[in-house]
Amino acid sequence: MSSIVSNSQGFVPSSFYDLSNSGTSDPFRRSATGNNDTANDNNDNVELLSVSWNQDYTCFAAGTSRGFRIYSCDPFKETFRRDLKNGGFGIVEMLFRCNILALVGGGMESQYSPNKVMIWDDHQSRCIGEFSFRSEVRGVRLRRDRIVVVLEHKVYVYNFLDLKLLHQIETLANPRGLCCLSHHVNTFVLACPGRRRGQVRVEHFGLHVTKTINAHESRLACFALTSDGLILATASTKGTLIRIFNTMDGTCLQEVRRGTEKADIYDLAFSQNIQWLAVSSDRGTIHIFSLRVRIFGDVESAQPYSTLELQHQNSSSSLEPLVAQNVCAGANPSLSLPFVKGVLPKYFSSEWSFARFHLPENARCIVAFGSHNTVIVVGLDGSFHRCSFDPNNGGEMSQLEYVRFLKTDGSPR
Repeated sequence: MSSIVSNSQGFVPSSFYDLSNSGTSDPFRRSATGNNDTANDNNDNVELLSVSWNQDYTCFAAGTSRGFRIYSCDPFKETFRRDLKNGGFGIVEMLFRCNILALVGGGMESQYSPNKVMIWDDHQSRCIGEFSFRSEVRGVRLRRDRIVVVLEHKVYVYNFLDLKLLHQIETLANPRGLCCLSHHVNTFVLACPGRRRGQVRVEHFGLHVTKTINAHESRLACFALTSDGLILATASTKGTLIRIFNTMDGTCLQEVRRGTEKADIYDLAFSQNIQWLAVSSDRGTIHIFSLRVRIFGDVESAQPYSTLELQHQNSSSSLEPLVAQNVCAGANPSLSLPFVKGVLPKYFSSEWSFARFHLPENARCIVAFGSHNTVIVVGLDGSFHRCSFDPNNGGEMSQLEYVRFLKTDGSPR
């Protein structure tokens, strides 16, 4: 059960403002910066607790033991920070590039509880809503119309307009707070762990359809949705295989192999054109895979398939015009000799990565695709990498940019 204390006073989620318009009369001390030299002497006693992307990967938020900081990716710069006297935030969730953030306390001796979610309006410099729970909050996800809070055994879905509870979903133990949302206006898809090991539950809320996908035999480690929610990528705690699913009918569209040894998968990310998938793990290598499935239509037009169109798709066969094999330049198919597959071990029939970028082992990081065949890597060691890959030949990626945006105990001084 959850209890909500809301002081939203008629909050309208369409009245968004850019982060640069933020006010200053608030309980946090705000410091604005506009250069890349962010690893200054103010970092000496700051612990980096979390890093997370906004919905279109143009920014990321860093939760620290003394508050939070917002960074723009292209060009890289610290947009601003909020410093607290006592404690910080273990979860900072952005809503695109607007003034609304979700904050959850974290770190040693934080004045904010890890059992509460604060919806913070940085333009008004005040908390516009607060959600309190009996157990620790594991994750928060935002859409312009919904707030999703993840606990270890439940997922709560709230309406952004009035903060009313709309849905409750029970899950298997979910200590990682796994949950992801679609972000197109007209398609609301949510993926979370199911009730059994290795199972993903997909909710197509606009269609009133629930699909259960038995993705792996082992427990889930990570998964990701495309922005319209039609394609799902999953990885288990074994960390060797990543599988790609059609979320409408649950069919496995493709299987790719990160490696043969066990690994902890940290993050999965689709490129905007759904041609590439990036994977980060504790093995210290960022893998890029070429996908053979794509969604027909103009992905960049911000005009998703309308709810009305999707409501007429009542069978798995109706998705065939939308999901198809993607035979593209640079594709990395499995062995082209089908008679060999019955003889060689299974990993020879899986598809291996197309491009790679190497980091120190155990460097926990998140990944995203930038423009012009670039990949952005943000690490919990306070590092920012931008690298590029050859879309035709693959191979080793080239580093274009490196910034130490925050010094940590494990980073060079």
